[in-house]
This record gives sequence, C-alpha cells and structure tokens, in this order.
Amino acid sequence: MNESVLIIGGGMGGLFTGALLARNGYRVTVLEKNTTPGGGLQTFVRNGQRFETGMHILGGFRPGGSIARICHYLGILDRLKLRPTDPDCMDSLRYLEENEYYAIPGGREQFIDYFAGLFPREAEGIRRYVEALYRLSEEVGMFYLREDTTSIFSHSEAFLSPVDEFIARYVTDPRLRDILAYMNPMYGGVPHHTPAYIHALVNVLYINGEDRFVDGSSQLAEALSDVIREYGGQVETRVEVVGIACEDRTIRRVETSDGRSFTADRYIAAIHPCTLLQLLPEAALPRAYRQRLDSIPNSYSAFSVYLTLRPESFPYINHTCYCQTSHGEVWRFGAYDDEWPRGLMYMTPPVSGQEAFSRKMILTSPMSFEAVRRWEATRTGHRGADYERWKEQQAARILDRMERIYPGFRSKIESIHTSSPLTIRDFYGVKEGSMYGYSKDTQQIALSQVPIFTKIRNLLLTGQNINLHGICGVPLTAVNTAEALLGTNRLIHAINSKYQTDYETCCNLY
Repeated sequence: MNESVLIIGGGMGGLFTGALLARNGYRVTVLEKNTTPGGGLQTFVRNGQRFETGMHILGGFRPGGSIARICHYLGILDRLKLRPTDPDCMDSLRYLEENEYYAIPGGREQFIDYFAGLFPREAEGIRRYVEALYRLSEEVGMFYLREDTTSIFSHSEAFLSPVDEFIARYVTDPRLRDILAYMNPMYGGVPHHTPAYIHALVNVLYINGEDRFVDGSSQLAEALSDVIREYGGQVETRVEVVGIACEDRTIRRVETSDGRSFTADRYIAAIHPCTLLQLLPEAALPRAYRQRLDSIPNSYSAFSVYLTLRPESFPYINHTCYCQTSHGEVWRFGAYDDEWPRGLMYMTPPVSGQEAFSRKMILTSPMSFEAVRRWEATRTGHRGADYERWKEQQAARILDRMERIYPGFRSKIESIHTSSPLTIRDFYGVKEGSMYGYSKDTQQIALSQVPIFTKIRNLLLTGQNINLHGICGVPLTAVNTAEALLGTNRLIHAINSKYQTDYETCCNLY
C-alpha cells in the first residue's frame, strides 16, 4: 500500500487514528505542537508529584470491552497499568445542603438494586430506566464494535429525546431524577438539548466497570506513539502547523512554524474544526460549510485545582467523588455567577504501590468560557495580575466546598496549582476551552453531527468533535476515520477477529 498520511494534532484522536493506519500499512506522520503527544492524556510534574491534565475515568477496558479490543489489536493492552474502582462504590455523590451521601456501585443489577433499595416506590421505574439505557446503547453499533452502517437518523424516538425528559419518563421523584443525572459533568449535559443517547452511552460505559490509570494517562499516549514508530511512522512534537496550502479543493502541503513543509497522499485533522478553519485559505471551503462549523455550540469548559497533599494527611480514595451544592442544580453546572461552583468532581489518582494515603488530588468544576472572556486575547504566562488573583479566588471557592466535606482540609494542602478554560483553549487548541468538543443538540442534531469526510478531497477529520468524546468515544471515532481509508467494517472485523482468536487461544491453554 505505502500510501502516506499526515495527521495534524497528536492528541488521543490523532494517535489512535495514526496507530490503526500504521498497523495497516500506511506511512504515518503525526505533527503535534506541544512538547509531548497525547493532548488530554498528558501529565505534568509539580512539587515532585505527577498530575493528569484531566480527570480520566476509564470505561470499555474490561475484558471484551470495545476499547480493550482496540488496544489488544494494537498490541498495547498489556502495557497499560490500570486499577479498577471499588466494585461496591464506583462513584460517590454528595449533596452539601441536604447532607446526603450516595455510594454508587458498579454492575447493572447492583446499580438497580442500590437505588431501588433507597427509593422503593420508584423500584420499577429504576429498572425500566436502566433497561432503557442499555437499549439505547444497543442502537449504537460502533459502541460495541459491530459491523453495521446504521445512520443516526434511523434510531428510535427515545434515542434523540432530551436527556432530562428521558429520565422523567421513568422516575417521578425529582430528587431521584437529579441523582440519576449525576454524571452530567462527564458529557456537559444541557437541559432540553442534550440527546438521551449521550447520557445512555456514558452511563452504560461506567456501570459496566470503571478503571483508572496507575501513574498517569501519558502511558497510553506513549504506547500509541510507539505503535506508529514500530510500523515505520513518525510522531513529531514541538511542530505547529501554521498554514495549509490548498488548490482545487485538494491539500498540497502543510507548513509549520519551524519553516518546514510536509506533503502526503492523505491528510487527517485531529484538531478542533474551528482551529482547522484558521489554517485553511478561506477559498478552500464553501462559505456555508465554514459558517456551519463555526456556528455549532461548544460544550462547557472547566476550572481545575491540582493539590499536593501533606504526607499521611488524606486517605487514598479509589473512586471518583461527585459533589453538588444542592438538588436542582445538576443541569446548571456550566453557569458562572456568584453561586459557582454548583458542582465539582475530585479524585486521588493511584500510583504504583499505592498506600493508604494520597499525596495528590485533582478537583474539577464545570465553568463557562464567559468566566474568562475578558482575558480572551491574552496568552499563557502573560495574562496579568488580575487574572492570577481571579484564579486564586476561584480555587478558594472550590476549597470552601471541600472544607464543608472535610473540616480542616486546607491544613492538609502542601501546594496549589490551577488551570482555567483559557488553559484548556490554548494547550489543546479547542474553541472556548471546550471539554467535550462540539455540544450535541437534539433540536439541531443534523448541525451537531460533523462527518468524517470534508469538502476537501484528501482531508478527513477525527477526534472528539466527531461522533463521540472521551477515552471511549475518541478511539471509536478513530476506527471510523481509519475505515474511511481501509474500507467499511474491514478494521472492525480485524479487531474483533484478533481479540476472539487470541482470547480463545488463551483460554484453551488452561
């Protein structure tokens, strides 16, 4: 084959797509502007502790899971150090004002039984609700790596119904409706707009089993980069694409900040489509197409606090903790006003040889980009004293919430570091610092579904703005993008066949 592919952006989408194509004979070059590849999979070190750039909760990595199968196909599954969350508490949920606490177990039946026990009058509705979640997930063949070509427009009516209305179909208690929507921060849900299938996929993914990276998510980025290199490809860092030369709706070359030019037979953009538009000549795409990409709403961003904790001062928690100020706020997380933060998530990331205490914690609260709009024209390291004071104030507001949960919490802190929507925007190159890319809107579903193919003949798209987001969604989109070159269902068939063959061989040894 020996066709060449150049991928713009070395985040998770670019690396997964590149690894899949490299394994299938393509000559792959990945260009990444940052010092290390991985995008949201990168880590950084402060005060001797390695921190994730994001809060990574992993689904699909359990035996037979879709992401486990993809990683097995690429030969990297055994290289990843993962730790399952506690089965009797995959997530905890706390309401501060009501002083309520929920330890939510993993597993379909366990999840049902737990909430049915707490809300016995809603028991039947809870079971029907969970069954409906799984039915909706079954409508997405790619979620299970099935060989099909089902269009989103052929799905059930419930599939595209607003998620808040979907939950209300099965549950009458407003308190329980709130609780069942607790994973909202994992997909940036908006009432009356976010389709039920997004909620269903995220919930099913985690109910089936959550895992976390041990020693950081950069191991996945490193493993994917190694696959590309092992098959003769390149992953170049500190190489920023600054322009794309295009003639007759065909890319001729890409130009980088170090004065080089790169050419290939095919090009794949693994960056936000609006960032891509800035690199292309205006005449390269029809005005209507550009306007469409630029007008799609983005999901909300986030403010994060990274804490180094004093030795033996705070216990290691083997699950993700969700906290809400009170009931009735779950669909308003992204709003920024005097009541922010309405909700937050926190975790103590595991390390090799994890002991009873943790030396670090990550806290994240959804935040609208409007909160930082006044510094929109600034760049990292040059935002001024007002911005630094503002960040300190936001960190203090989050820590105030933690003080209510753990009195004396501030005394356990050794150092504090923060990031804002501007950090996400500039580091990841995403419009308005969006955590989950384009926002899916049931009222404008055709608008919010961006196809892999573009109006440029030799340019494809990949990444979280296409189809699904997250550590589950992005690899599945990478499969879609790779199959656009390899042929429909060819790659899915190969992934499933290898997993089945190797699994059966392994089992037969015993």
